[in-house]
Amino acid sequence: MTSPVQSLAEMSVLPYTDVLAWVVMAVFVAGVIAHRRNDLRLARRITAAGWALFAVFWFLLIQHFAFVMRSAVETALVVVAVPSCLYVGWQLHNGRDSLLTLSRAVAFMTIIYLPFETSELARSFLIETVAFQTATVIDWLGLSNGVELMRDPGTDSSLLNTFYFPETDRASRLVFQCTGIGSMAIFGGLIAAVDAPRPKKLVATAVSIGIIWALNVGRNVFIALANGYQWFAGSWLEGPVMFAFGLSDPARVSFFVADRVISQVLAVFVLVGIAWFVSRWVPELLDVGEELLSVLLGREVHLRSPDAAADGRGKQ
Repeated sequence: MTSPVQSLAEMSVLPYTDVLAWVVMAVFVAGVIAHRRNDLRLARRITAAGWALFAVFWFLLIQHFAFVMRSAVETALVVVAVPSCLYVGWQLHNGRDSLLTLSRAVAFMTIIYLPFETSELARSFLIETVAFQTATVIDWLGLSNGVELMRDPGTDSSLLNTFYFPETDRASRLVFQCTGIGSMAIFGGLIAAVDAPRPKKLVATAVSIGIIWALNVGRNVFIALANGYQWFAGSWLEGPVMFAFGLSDPARVSFFVADRVISQVLAVFVLVGIAWFVSRWVPELLDVGEELLSVLLGREVHLRSPDAAADGRGKQ
């Protein structure tokens, strides 16, 4: 018996964007080195070039998110990222040196993320760990009902990353993007980039990674169950969802509603909430947010009081 397998996060990184990501990382790291050597002029030029390459990177992924992933949320974010990266680079090139902190954060994000993304050993470990934890939570909830954690029948991979639901003959494959490493890299990069006391940064890193890991497992549980038990298979949803995402199989509606709509929309708000929560330990993170919002909105934005900001800088 064959089983229709729906990935929890269908995304294969295209070869040219994979290579470009390493180039972007190298350029941003070079900018960080120039800044550390107090060569601001060179740091501006190198880092501005990094932002331009970053814009190209996101531009190349628009088609992938729009037509392969069929994700309205991710497509919108990527489309916005292209002009935003170009504008940040232009502002930096024209002397807005405060953006070097944000640029340093991007360098750290890529340093954290890319080795995991390109290392088969690290990828396999993360995928199987999260898959096992997801299966464990499903069992704890008493919703397993014969669900099997098995090897993906649709590929040559030996990974135990597929949840098969015999009741509905549906399966969900957990892939690298389901591990939450992308969100962890974002927070790890931001925390590493700001000038703050090391103990506070360590606490903030542990708290943010712990929260993201737990919520990500919960997200995978929800998507696997929704797809496996066809929670959103109502006829009133099938028409609109199949039209919006260009689907031909009604059985895929539950997955797209759970993942592409509910989970991805909630993820945006959750990440903002985590950032606010973590800023209680490292308020300097708000400075990065202020700088980015000020550039994008064209006016100065203050997320914390000037007195608090000055006090924070004085303690560094």
